[in-house]
Amino acid sequence: MNLKSLVVGPLASNCYIAGDESTREGVIIDPADEAKVILRSVEELGLNIRSIILTHGHPDHIAALKEVKEATGAEIAVHTGDAEYYKQGALALAFGFSCPTPPPPDKLLNDGDSIDIGDLHFKVIHTPGHTPGGICLFGHGVLFSGDTLFNYGIGRYDLPGGDYAQLMNSLQARLMVLPDETIVYPGHGPRTTIGAERRSNPFLNI
Repeated sequence: MNLKSLVVGPLASNCYIAGDESTREGVIIDPADEAKVILRSVEELGLNIRSIILTHGHPDHIAALKEVKEATGAEIAVHTGDAEYYKQGALALAFGFSCPTPPPPDKLLNDGDSIDIGDLHFKVIHTPGHTPGGICLFGHGVLFSGDTLFNYGIGRYDLPGGDYAQLMNSLQARLMVLPDETIVYPGHGPRTTIGAERRSNPFLNI
């Protein structure tokens, strides 16, 4: 797997570009902002983007969605729980900026679905709590955790649609059961591992 991480936008959101080295097909996870930077990276990697996956619908993770969709023609996939939520734009003011009205999703995801890009296969893990339709993607020894799990942190649950009990259940029942060596690529901040978070994340050891 060819993987590139970009830090973009005023809230330093992580955007990930993953590609199958044999077929040159690729996926963009959370086109958070700075569409030109994202598209330039796609060109440098020589990838044909097939899918744009949203881990959730907050504006700091979709600000470049419209432009990236128009440039690549890739399908937009979002969990059914956030399909309407991410179009409302109700949280833009809370985040301190607005973003273009996102295009409607082309594909609605559910827990257990598979994202297949060439020889890359990622399982959709529904992890509500930060948003109703928040998801993580797991495969090839890595987890794209969106804003559910961070390096020694967890996602906020005090915004509309957030729920502390749901978030803790998502973390404990859905993510902490993954192998220790799983590399976690979060929506903000540096990467970590499931093992490190299980041992030392203060929010998971209370």
